[in-house]
Amino acid sequence: MEAFLVSTGIVALAEIGDKTQLLAFLLAAKFRKPLPITLAILAATLFNHAFAAAIGTWLTSMLGPETLRWVLGISFIVMAGWILIPDKMDEDDARLAKFGVFLTTFIAFFLAEMGDKTQIATVALAARFDSFLWVVAGTTFGMMLANTPAVYLGDRIAGKMPVKLVHRIAAAIFAVLGVATLLGAGARFGF
Repeated sequence: MEAFLVSTGIVALAEIGDKTQLLAFLLAAKFRKPLPITLAILAATLFNHAFAAAIGTWLTSMLGPETLRWVLGISFIVMAGWILIPDKMDEDDARLAKFGVFLTTFIAFFLAEMGDKTQIATVALAARFDSFLWVVAGTTFGMMLANTPAVYLGDRIAGKMPVKLVHRIAAAIFAVLGVATLLGAGARFGF
């Protein structure tokens, strides 16, 4: 359950102001069909995060406990810094409208998530917790917590969200996880 809750919280916070959340706002404004947009976000996120978690789980099996502890600790600290860098929406992600609402959203979200902060976080979280199912469930739930309101409420909430504060909180959580991992807090998980 810890893997689910930590994964949910980190990704939900990291997603505020992220390019995929900006993409959700854009697609909602363009298509005005929230249900297929939300379902496509869910499908793309499940597919993308399952792939990322599989890599994280594989890393756990490939690296020794001491090496994995250092890799994860440093990765979390790097993520803390990266989360503070604002994302910008790539206009090419929104140019897929010819495929219809669901497929456009699926493709755009899948591509936008490749190498994104939340995908990299999913790799690290899966390696940290060695719990593929709970990490994928948590990171996906976190994405949906951040993006579903963006789709349904759009411009009504966009200007009221304290994005910098949320990013600082997410960065602090990543930093704490990094330091805790480096100090051996993951010993009960074998690293």
